[in-house]
Amino acid sequence: MTARVLVVDDILANVRLLEAKLAAEYFDVVTAMNGVDALEAVQRTKPDIVLLDVMMPGIDGIEVCRRLKGNPATQHIPVVMVTALDQPEDRVRGLEAGADDFLTKPVNDVSLFCRVKSLVRLKMLTDELRTRTGNDPLRLVSGELPSVDSQPGRVLVIDNRVAVAERIKGALAGKHDVTVAIEPQVALDSCGHSDSAFELIIVNLDMEGVDALRICSQLKSLEQTRQTPILIIVDPDDHQRLLRALDMGVNDYLIRPIDKQELQARVATQIRRYRYTEQLRTSVRASIEMAVTDALTGLYNRRYLETHLAHLIEHAVNRGKALSVLTLDVDFFKAVNDSHGHDAGDRVLQEIAGRIRSSIRNIDLACRTGGEEFVVVLPATDIATAERVGERIRKTVASKPFNAAPDCLLNITASVGISALSNVDEGVEELLKRADKALYRAKREGRNRVILSAA
Repeated sequence: MTARVLVVDDILANVRLLEAKLAAEYFDVVTAMNGVDALEAVQRTKPDIVLLDVMMPGIDGIEVCRRLKGNPATQHIPVVMVTALDQPEDRVRGLEAGADDFLTKPVNDVSLFCRVKSLVRLKMLTDELRTRTGNDPLRLVSGELPSVDSQPGRVLVIDNRVAVAERIKGALAGKHDVTVAIEPQVALDSCGHSDSAFELIIVNLDMEGVDALRICSQLKSLEQTRQTPILIIVDPDDHQRLLRALDMGVNDYLIRPIDKQELQARVATQIRRYRYTEQLRTSVRASIEMAVTDALTGLYNRRYLETHLAHLIEHAVNRGKALSVLTLDVDFFKAVNDSHGHDAGDRVLQEIAGRIRSSIRNIDLACRTGGEEFVVVLPATDIATAERVGERIRKTVASKPFNAAPDCLLNITASVGISALSNVDEGVEELLKRADKALYRAKREGRNRVILSAA
């Protein structure tokens, strides 16, 4: 893994030491000696992560972090605070300013690299999601990270020692909705099947008679919890298991004894980051849906049809399966728009789409290809069966009036043309063209009928 790391410290020896360590692991390192230069370096070099000393003259590390996290253009860059002060209140100040993690001098090499690599992986995921959304970062997620104050987080605590789990729950009470699971395997099974997703899972590594690392590994393997952040609680001398946990993807940790303020700050940080990435994922999914679906009817669009139909044809040819295509056109649709307006026409098209959906299987592909024209692809369906499907759709359309506008019921019919895959060399264009020719025949012969294409 390679990434650009900005190291900020007012002591040159500290800068050179971290620079040498990171460069030896093939990181691209840039440096700054004070807060003002650090803010300028972030804008100029666009680092993937910032290692930021807390105690600096002028603008200290806490203020630099606060400014970075307050700027929509830089708030997604992970910040690790580095300090010689091993006091909980200093860590809390950094976390409240938006810091993603905290390292104490002298920095342990293995811990440093685990932290940097873990946060860089998160940054790369965030960058990919941001790129896919195509959004300007100034507009992304309303320009700021989601708050955890407006809505409590959903937290699961896995610990078979009831007293410890209840203390954690008590420390988070009033700020988050906390569920305690004293049977780890039951909690794991519940996470795998429950519809109520958690935004953070806290796992005690020191549970009695339980391999807590295996629980963490299974949580990262389950589809429902793969993206859910995990915060572990670990003994101060349990370095080996801590590093193994970080390596498998655990997001954060707390060292015993647990400080209440630090617990609250780290929980808030993880939930805020989770909500941010979930909003990005939602935006990506919405972008994908917009690219392949018709906004009015919710059916797939022509672009998706042409791409996906090519794969379905190839699949049918390779396996010797049948495949049929049905084209549908709403009869006299122009008269609907002319007499009742385009809003009424839109409502008719939406209802047509709904009636098509109700008449086909889940594996069938329904598309609106433009105007009042629709295409339905029927995998593993010969032309005789396709004719029955076409007739069912035609009757469904004509069976009852359309509520096109208040006090406006319209009788609507549709014409249907059908073609079936006839040879291994036939492509998308030829298959659709034959279905269209059958549709035109249906129009010429009086509409409201199904016509089969000649092979």
